[in-house]
Amino acid sequence: MTPPPVPPKGPADGDPALFSPRATTVFRVALLGACLLVTLSGATTYAYFHSPYWNRVGLAPAQPILFSHRHHTGELHIDCRNCHATVETSASAGLPATHTCLACHSQVFATTTMIAPLVASRDGDIPLQWRRVNQLPSHVYFDHSIHVAKGVACTTCHGEIGQMALTAKGEPLTMRWCLDCHRDPGPRLSPPGDLFLPLTAERSPGPHPGLMAFYHVQTGPLTDCATCHH
Repeated sequence: MTPPPVPPKGPADGDPALFSPRATTVFRVALLGACLLVTLSGATTYAYFHSPYWNRVGLAPAQPILFSHRHHTGELHIDCRNCHATVETSASAGLPATHTCLACHSQVFATTTMIAPLVASRDGDIPLQWRRVNQLPSHVYFDHSIHVAKGVACTTCHGEIGQMALTAKGEPLTMRWCLDCHRDPGPRLSPPGDLFLPLTAERSPGPHPGLMAFYHVQTGPLTDCATCHH
């Protein structure tokens, strides 16, 4: 006669459990912690790459002189080209040299502490070391002159510069942001008389549907890689 099968032994029969209750609890806590870590890491990464600390929008770097665009352009209405003299003729807009500032400040506020770095620059024949506010990657080519010639106003890329007491980055200037304009530049173009106005509110009321033809803008080449990546 075949003997009846012997049931497997369990913990009650003297065999130890594979995992102790404490180990099971530790494993569950570790698994929960790992899930929370992944979730928090993703949320932190998303928040960082959508914050001013990533694209620097709204952040103003320290400058050798506390220069206020709000005062000079917004209140005194000094033309942008007075300081950025090559904005219409070259890729770089140019930064004001010491003698440009001294055209006014050799008489105006010449003895104040705020202007002291300017006086030191003149006396020591040492150029002012302005810090760039809008810095594009080295593989990106940008030409101020062609954008101005095609109707892109200063405030389109630099934001409300006439309201800035300290000059800060006004727009993200990411590849997506540039391509959005290159694909549909018409709504972002301004009449010739509005190009150097420091405030958007000062522009002529739009829309201006004929500006694409007026500036001879062709959208085809604008989305070619070689246009910005020479």
